Amino acid sequence: MTTTTQLTRVLVWNEYRHERNNERVAQVYPEGIHAVIASALNNAPDISAETATLDEPEHGLTQARLDQTDVLLWWGHMAHDVVHDEVVERVIQRVWAGMGLVVLHSGHFSKPFRRLMGTGCDLKWREDGRHERLWVVDPSHPIAGGLPEAIELPQTEMYGEHFDIPAPDALVFVSWFEGGEVFRSGCCFQRGSGKVFYFRPGHETYPIYHNPMIQRILINAVRWARPAGGPTPTYGHSQPAHGAPAT
Repeated sequence: MTTTTQLTRVLVWNEYRHERNNERVAQVYPEGIHAVIASALNNAPDISAETATLDEPEHGLTQARLDQTDVLLWWGHMAHDVVHDEVVERVIQRVWAGMGLVVLHSGHFSKPFRRLMGTGCDLKWREDGRHERLWVVDPSHPIAGGLPEAIELPQTEMYGEHFDIPAPDALVFVSWFEGGEVFRSGCCFQRGSGKVFYFRPGHETYPIYHNPMIQRILINAVRWARPAGGPTPTYGHSQPAHGAPAT
């Protein structure tokens, strides 16, 4: 008997500003961070990934396109305020309805993530290019599948606590940095019918998204965040259900 794999439809969104304006970033990601991530995701047999960028009409996030997206990956840094509020509202409504959202690195300050968290999402940071050890603190979680106990990143940007977010439903990764700081680098949340995963590694001047272990995490995160396929909730005024269930 032949079985058909249901493809998870992924949209990788990126500002795509750094790569066009900063030669150092362009050397690491000549076709954009979004292209590297989408290529890695498309290596998984059950994922079909496309890309969208800030300067496309409606930021590439039309209602029709979001309606056809199972999981949205979001990378933003220098242009959070440029994202139109009506597009942000579309994204949030789709998350409530069941679309998964994976927020990457400096996307912690993006409008959708801050709205969904209900906090300022601030933190401390330092760009010094020093070593990071990304510890798996919940090896039973699906996002940690196939990973070693820790992943070594030789050059990275430091993000340090306190991270102003709600307590996550699950904490998968904690980072340790050479300067002594620690950070909650892999946080899972449920918002309505949708799942949200925040993943910190990924500064634009370091080749972190080329790392096979980081790519494995993103694939795992997409599989975890995709809609579960349960019934669609009904809200608002409702008539009573008549009759007792059959016994």
